[in-house]
Amino acid sequence: MKDIMGLMKQAQAMQSRMQDMQAEMERTEIEGQSGGGLVRVTLTGKGVMKSLAIDASLMKPEEKEIVEDLVVAAHEDARKKSERMMEDKMKSVTAGIPLPPGMKLPF
Repeated sequence: MKDIMGLMKQAQAMQSRMQDMQAEMERTEIEGQSGGGLVRVTLTGKGVMKSLAIDASLMKPEEKEIVEDLVVAAHEDARKKSERMMEDKMKSVTAGIPLPPGMKLPF
């Protein structure tokens, strides 16, 4: 029974750390860029787009498709950075608690 109580305490502590981490992810902003910095996208750690910046040199009608592709690439760059940051934070939250391989949190 002693092991179960210890596991319950660890689970409660992990839940508290998860809530703190999720709040921090909402406040954290990650910038992705493409085209050598000509297009920049800022996302929250939760993936919400906060801003988009396009260099004025790209504002030519004949380059519309290029700009659209660069925006998509910058968004993807920011999304991947956000995912990596979330994975790193999850490792610190679940440290010491044995979870099955491939188990994703939050549940």
